Amino acid sequence: AEYMGETGRGFCVVRRKSAAQPTRPKKKGRKEGRDPDAESMEFPFDVDLLFGERIATVDQHLQPSGRKGAGLTATHRADMQQQLMKIIDEMGKASAKAQNLPTPITSASRMQTNRHVLYILKDSEAKMTGKGIIIGFLKVGYKKLFVLDRQGAHNEVEPLCVLDFYIHETLQRHGYGRELFHYMLQRERVEPYQLAIDRPSEKLLCFLRKHYSLSDTIPQVNNFVIFQGFFSHQHGESVI
Repeated sequence: AEYMGETGRGFCVVRRKSAAQPTRPKKKGRKEGRDPDAESMEFPFDVDLLFGERIATVDQHLQPSGRKGAGLTATHRADMQQQLMKIIDEMGKASAKAQNLPTPITSASRMQTNRHVLYILKDSEAKMTGKGIIIGFLKVGYKKLFVLDRQGAHNEVEPLCVLDFYIHETLQRHGYGRELFHYMLQRERVEPYQLAIDRPSEKLLCFLRKHYSLSDTIPQVNNFVIFQGFFSHQHGESVI
């Protein structure tokens, strides 16, 4: 899980510049208190219509929570579905690029075949063209894992896992990562120490230490990191 400033597997960098993709803006002066980098995750369609809430959730059905789509025709609904898939794919590519991964670990097609949940953070107030921007996303999901406890025994558990975490490069260090992570914790009704983190970077570990006082890890032989307190709320079975 790469964290570049404020996010998990992927506070990411977007450098693509085609019209159909989020672009990195040229530096501009502030106008009426507007963030000069606010448009860095703009898309050529109405993000506000697609996501009716500041933080929307998306599961394998690719139906965002709080969508403002009442009364839309079937054609418009199909267009919105394609727009959502475009956002997911582009953010996944940006996350993978930041981690130097050969292929993205987050995409619309992967979402449709896994029981994962995306938390997508938008900002409608920072919009430059009246369409809103995407700030970042957090992907979580329950996975069956074999993890070691302090005594070295293997335990089969199924915790909520942080699988991908992305905030656009130009919007880091504004508190967005913490806002997104905190919202996920509240909605999933879990404590930070109950999570398993997939391949966290040093920056993500620093984020967890700073905001949630998580620093005492329990060594594992797989790619997941767990913290002290993890087993106090798990009901896994020891297999050794």
